[in-house]
Amino acid sequence: MEDLEIRPTTVEDIPAVVAMLADDPLGAQRESPDDLTPYRTAFERLRSDPNQHLVVAVRAGRVVGTLQLTIVPGLSRRGATRSIIEGVRIHGDERGSGLGTQLIEWAVDESRRQGCHLVQLTSDKTRTDAHRFYERLGFSASHTGFKLQL
Repeated sequence: MEDLEIRPTTVEDIPAVVAMLADDPLGAQRESPDDLTPYRTAFERLRSDPNQHLVVAVRAGRVVGTLQLTIVPGLSRRGATRSIIEGVRIHGDERGSGLGTQLIEWAVDESRRQGCHLVQLTSDKTRTDAHRFYERLGFSASHTGFKLQL
């Protein structure tokens, strides 16, 4: 997969990223690719925060994957910095190609480079294929996550 580039997301990438976010049963319920205004606003906030790394995977000039890596300094674990991986999406015709593994490996390597001692992520309980994928990459389902919709 030498033809793959993982790079920071640009404003021009937003339509492709949002399309991937919306391209599954959960995303179809919560994303709105027809109005990109809120995504562009969020993108500007992300771009101005040095602890946010929104990236895309590009092959042959086409966005085929994305994820967000957030670096979080903290006091727990003896002042350890951790990272959080969010919004992992692979274009439908690229699933099963190894691209997801490359994106997660990029995020883990970047986390090390940023001085993180722990990488964490959450995955919806219904995404059982994703759970197996993350476990194959060495992640363990060690905690129960909670969310409060505001």
